[in-house]
Amino acid sequence: MDVTASPAPVRGVIFDKDGTLFDFSTTWEAWAAAFLRRAAKGDEARAERAGAAIGFDLQRARFARNSVVIAGTPSEIAAELAPHFPELSQDAMLILLNQEAARAPQAEVVPLAPLLTGLQARGLTLGVATNDAEAPARAHLAEAQIKRYFDFIAGSDSGYGGKPTPGQLLAFCEQTGLTPDAVVMVGDSTHDLMAGRAAGMRTIAVLTGLAPREVLEPFADAVLPDIGGLPDWLDALADT
Repeated sequence: MDVTASPAPVRGVIFDKDGTLFDFSTTWEAWAAAFLRRAAKGDEARAERAGAAIGFDLQRARFARNSVVIAGTPSEIAAELAPHFPELSQDAMLILLNQEAARAPQAEVVPLAPLLTGLQARGLTLGVATNDAEAPARAHLAEAQIKRYFDFIAGSDSGYGGKPTPGQLLAFCEQTGLTPDAVVMVGDSTHDLMAGRAAGMRTIAVLTGLAPREVLEPFADAVLPDIGGLPDWLDALADT
């Protein structure tokens, strides 16, 4: 999408959470190790096999770039793990996943409060759309003391579907009264950017997740090192 073809000024920004607001590796590598060992009840070999099913090397504590955890919903992750934990029902698995997710450590990619304060000072309405569940997402934002900046927070279980479908983003527009062409979607995965384009939004990719520039660039109007570059991008857009 060429931003010059969308003349509407930017009035809103909707962010992905993990890999965009928070460093992906710091959060989810710790989560995966804790979850797998808890679910396997001390059976390290079983934990390693389950980790491999979701693209996680337990011994190295590293995700593969194609891991379902990077952009998948808790339900999708649970489906991959189910054969390794047949004693857990789907509901029990999701409860366990979300409990560990809520406890996962958060590392801000840049100081978030000053950035979000500055965006609000520009008159922008802010939201979060994540494929994480809503409860742990709210817990993460509250822990970082930034939940108050967002007028909209949706997870994959909030009733709007998950990315790459655009339901969360369109719900943001409906609830805030903004039109999609006045909103920018910011994310670190192709799921984020595809959802933004499907909603009719401009899209910005950031390189603070696991996807490299060459994977994200075809789906993005701009690729930034991190969300700290967003104010300069907005200034440049306003000057065009």
